[in-house]
Amino acid sequence: MYEEPYRWVEAVGNRRQYLDNQLKEGTPVVGVAYERGILLMTMSKGTSKLYEIYDRLALGGMGHPADLEKLRFNLLEMAHVEGFNRSAADVTGSRLVKYGIAPVIKQAFEEVFKAPFIVKILLAELSRKAGRDGFLTINYDGTFEEKSRYAVLAATSVIEQRMIGYVRQQSIVSLKDAVDVAIRTWAVGDRAQRSALEDGEGHHEAMVATDQQVTDPEPLYAHARRCIAEKTIECVLLDRQVQGPSKYRALEADELGRVLPEHLNAPIS
Repeated sequence: MYEEPYRWVEAVGNRRQYLDNQLKEGTPVVGVAYERGILLMTMSKGTSKLYEIYDRLALGGMGHPADLEKLRFNLLEMAHVEGFNRSAADVTGSRLVKYGIAPVIKQAFEEVFKAPFIVKILLAELSRKAGRDGFLTINYDGTFEEKSRYAVLAATSVIEQRMIGYVRQQSIVSLKDAVDVAIRTWAVGDRAQRSALEDGEGHHEAMVATDQQVTDPEPLYAHARRCIAEKTIECVLLDRQVQGPSKYRALEADELGRVLPEHLNAPIS
């Protein structure tokens, strides 16, 4: 196949189509920075999608659980080896992505005789100073982007842009703001994905209708309420005010209940 480049290009195109189909029912992930740190949020059924990687690093992912676990383990191993051989300050998200996980994902994607990773990853990195927190997102083909203030994962880049367009317009200061905005942004993405599944990609009227509704919070809260009935809200923090080197902590159900928007009157499991 490598002697016939056009066949390789065709095979890579088929892999993109295959991976897009595999991810179209995945659950979006939202990361937002606020005054005390970073919030990662998603909704899940059982299997967690948010993890600690190192002192100031947390991971969110969508895709096949086994692939996500394998890449999470690679990141954990690389982070702790770097921290042991160099220093904790040298363990950065940029280093882990650029020299570690992104080349691995890219190679798996381009090796057309092997299975690719069915996964998208969001890596959040807490700075020592507010306003400098960062995010890195990695696509299934190994391409990555560095972002500040917020980042999202969704089934397609079109839906991700829609989510980014929404969160960009929001003001986030407190943890309560962050949870509220993250849930509404998640609802923007999940609604768009379900609409695409029901109506088919490229269905122009459905896409326009969704765009008109996402600026109104109530349909987003209503969608989130319906999802809470069948899924669990998952929130983790990288909190600058946590004592000790590790700034990672999960937002437990009782604390989450106190910061949830009043519009979400649903029990949290």
